[in-house]
Amino acid sequence: MTRSLLDDHLLRDLSPTTSEKSSAASFRAHEPATTDLSLYRLPKSVVSTRGEAPTGSWPPAQRRALGRTLLALPAGVEVVPLRTLAYRMAEISTTHRLSTLGAEAVAAAEHLDATIVAWGGDDGPAIRS
Repeated sequence: MTRSLLDDHLLRDLSPTTSEKSSAASFRAHEPATTDLSLYRLPKSVVSTRGEAPTGSWPPAQRRALGRTLLALPAGVEVVPLRTLAYRMAEISTTHRLSTLGAEAVAAAEHLDATIVAWGGDDGPAIRS
């Protein structure tokens, strides 16, 4: 089975309260995983009203409904703890000039032997390299 490391946009779409129809649903059969920072960004977007946030364009009631479900991720979604990745993240960010979020994603993908799957507007060029 393929492991997929999902960003906050795709993780959001795994929630049963979302009305978004994206490719994230197909990752339910692919051993989905995420990182601590991606998980943090999801509730942050729920309380944010910025348009660029993953839920920024949603009505407030829909964001609150999602917020109530965030702690109950679907069964089988692994969250790789930051403490497992911290040293490797430091190595990666020094070598490749990645943000903390990017370094965490790359380190987690290495740790899990997973493919990084990110929303099209979220995958920085440094992560791809």
